[in-house]
Amino acid sequence: MSRALRRALLGWCGLGLLPLEAGAALPTGTWDFQVLLDGKPIGEHRFQVEGGNGELTVRSNARFDVKLLFIPAYRYRHSATERWRGDCLVQMDARTDDNGTLHQVQMSDGPQGPTVTADGKTEKLGACPMSFAYWTPKILQQQRLLNAQTGEYQAVQIRSLGESTITVRGVPVRAAHWRIEGPEQPLDLWYSPSGEWLQLESSVSDGKRLRYQLKPR
Repeated sequence: MSRALRRALLGWCGLGLLPLEAGAALPTGTWDFQVLLDGKPIGEHRFQVEGGNGELTVRSNARFDVKLLFIPAYRYRHSATERWRGDCLVQMDARTDDNGTLHQVQMSDGPQGPTVTADGKTEKLGACPMSFAYWTPKILQQQRLLNAQTGEYQAVQIRSLGESTITVRGVPVRAAHWRIEGPEQPLDLWYSPSGEWLQLESSVSDGKRLRYQLKPR
């Protein structure tokens, strides 16, 4: 397993579409993705967003297994629970097993403001932080995002790439294409005209392509 591919895996865990306006309700639901590397399935990632009245709970669980010539080469497990109040992340508890290397990230919004502790190191965050919450197009308005795998509060640049056609559950769909730059490898996101998250892709330096593809209902 190359270092570039490992970094790409850790970077996770058009149509006139604009980010949701301030005050608009955050979406709820379940997103079940099959994860592919160069078109070959390597695992799955589920996002569950529940709640109402301005309070949300988000649960994220990922399992990847990469094999080379049928021999296990890389194992990745990630789970996170987030609490949201309005547009603001107020609590996070995330654990990652990166091929045997364990990481823990905890975030809370206390009397001194939001802070994050990653592998025992604590730092302050800006007001009303947001994680890499792909499930809401409000992510497209952000300048910094909190990485649940590493605890890094990353500066990002986000831009529209217009429209493109992708296949969603076997059907061609025109979607709004956005790119997040700032992580070592840019992340491409696609959203429906109503703002539903449809797909994620990222390249790695050795030319491989990682894709999140929605499972059939």
